[in-house]
Amino acid sequence: MTGQGRSAFIGMGWVAMTNEDNHLQAVYGAQSPDEIARHYDLWSDGYEGYMARVGYRHPAIATALCARHLPSGAAPLLDAGAGTGLVGEWLHLIGYPTIEALDISEGMMEVARAKGVYAALHRGVLGERLPFGDAHFAGVVCAGVLTTGHVGVEALPELIRCTKPGGVLVLTLKETLWDEALSGGLTDLNVTLLDTTPPYLSMPGEAAATPSRAVALRKP
Repeated sequence: MTGQGRSAFIGMGWVAMTNEDNHLQAVYGAQSPDEIARHYDLWSDGYEGYMARVGYRHPAIATALCARHLPSGAAPLLDAGAGTGLVGEWLHLIGYPTIEALDISEGMMEVARAKGVYAALHRGVLGERLPFGDAHFAGVVCAGVLTTGHVGVEALPELIRCTKPGGVLVLTLKETLWDEALSGGLTDLNVTLLDTTPPYLSMPGEAAATPSRAVALRKP
């Protein structure tokens, strides 16, 4: 099809399928980190417009939890799975001066780099060894990344490793991941639960959205 997109029958009616919808499906259907990176590279120019149209909530909620649990000026912070820099932009505005970005997609990071809010940008794969020393960050934010069929809780040990003792991790994750893998299992990860939201839809304008939640954790 052309840039007009295509249509699909969902539920009881026809809905338009845009190129951005196709990108979203491609990202979640990818079978390897390289394939995920390639699809995000292709999507980088249209990503923020699509997320605005579907009412994307994770950046606002993650930023609010950071403001609640991390003192203004805490540094450095890691924006893990930074994408185009939606979270980093807001964290910078509310008083966190030194933020580093990590993402799998060079194309998405090029958009983030242009915003001028990151002290450094790193390419890396969540779930693999990260390019940071132990206990490096005062806080870690991972918003919109931990979800079924994409990046799971296997990413958490590395994020915790590079967080300072006393540091805070703010995560958004699909409710199914919380129920199946985290609820009741935080002791094994050597973190304590500070805060959690009730379940919410991360993209209320996306017909296929399923509930997520955001949590704040502290590393002893």
